Amino acid sequence: MKTAFAVMASAGLLVAGCGSSGSDGATANTPSPSASASSSGVTGTVTVFAAASLTGTFTELGKQFETANPGSTVKFSFGGSSTLATQINAGAPADVFAAASAATMKTVTDAGQNTSTPKVFVRNQLVIAVPAANPKGITDLPDLVKPGVKVALCADAVPCGAAAKKALTAAGVNLTPVTLEQDVKSALSKVTLGEVDAALVYRTDAIAAGAKVKGIEFPESAKAINDYPIATLKGGKNAAGGTAFVNYITSSTAQAVLTKAGFQAP
Repeated sequence: MKTAFAVMASAGLLVAGCGSSGSDGATANTPSPSASASSSGVTGTVTVFAAASLTGTFTELGKQFETANPGSTVKFSFGGSSTLATQINAGAPADVFAAASAATMKTVTDAGQNTSTPKVFVRNQLVIAVPAANPKGITDLPDLVKPGVKVALCADAVPCGAAAKKALTAAGVNLTPVTLEQDVKSALSKVTLGEVDAALVYRTDAIAAGAKVKGIEFPESAKAINDYPIATLKGGKNAAGGTAFVNYITSSTAQAVLTKAGFQAP
């Protein structure tokens, strides 16, 4: 049976672009690790390219990493995975890439940009995001093609768009969206701004939007779960820092933060 959830996680996760790690999406009740327990001894700037759907959790984990490694700074660039992969393959300097799909990571691996074997660290699943009041009464995918319902999707080249296409095909729903967005945060913002009646986004993004959004589960999403791989890159300037950050993200401490945000263990 399809269920819906409305959660009270903090809003303000719609952040993209480059910048040092901040407080966006931090989980207040998650204890930070002590430097003595988690320090890897790295210093300097660690540049991380990461899928937009990781904005909140990675910002929090970046701050924890910095606390555990005095003298280190984590600088993030969040965006659509396919866009980030294109930038990496064009020579953008980054120490770590965390993608929202194995297919996107493969484009970087095939270009010879990895210095480590990509490792899946979490998985993510789609929901239908609607305004909290759900004025159109949407309960499943077929409702998205009813007259007058405006829907936002991610572009097919973006992992969330590819997953949406799989789910819609599995449901036999032929949907024409009113907009195709370049990352999941942009698709969700169309709902929170009242520009569309629904969007297919990751469960984690619906949770992060808090009371503004209701996330509606649907069974076909099980056929379109995305694996999130992470790997170090040869174009970075802090190889030791990149390796340490990947190790931190795959640690039990980081996994607790990720699963609390709605990600699934690999």
